[in-house]
Amino acid sequence: MNMEKEVRIFEVQEALGSYVDDVNRLLVQLSSSPAPFTLENLAALVSSAATHLFFAESEGSVVGMLTLGEYLAPTGRKMWIEDVVVDGAARGRSIGRMLVEHAMSFAGNLGDGVLMLTSRPSRVAANNLYRSCGFQPKETNMYRKEIKAAK
Repeated sequence: MNMEKEVRIFEVQEALGSYVDDVNRLLVQLSSSPAPFTLENLAALVSSAATHLFFAESEGSVVGMLTLGEYLAPTGRKMWIEDVVVDGAARGRSIGRMLVEHAMSFAGNLGDGVLMLTSRPSRVAANNLYRSCGFQPKETNMYRKEIKAAK
């Protein structure tokens, strides 16, 4: 009996309600207090030329996701991997690796640049994955500030 179930990685190209449900289901496994993800959010994301949402699908169900963003700066092309998450029931099947390797290949097709990501130190398995994929820790301070839209 084959225990390995086929996994397909694909870029989300349309805003479907079922995809919104999938994102929300995965986000609660990534963050303790995620903002609700809406159909409007998904429509904006898939219509952006600079943002690419990838799903991992197995047996007709979305079991993981990753977002790749890109922009040009005076110092060159920058690409960021964000929101990498694999459903708890599907972990241990190298789906995270498949998503990251797919994003690395996709990024290479975008042109020369630097591919970056961040990961909390407490996410030991994720950090080990990123290092094994060739990512190097960078000595830097990470700063964060939430910005609210002007009214």
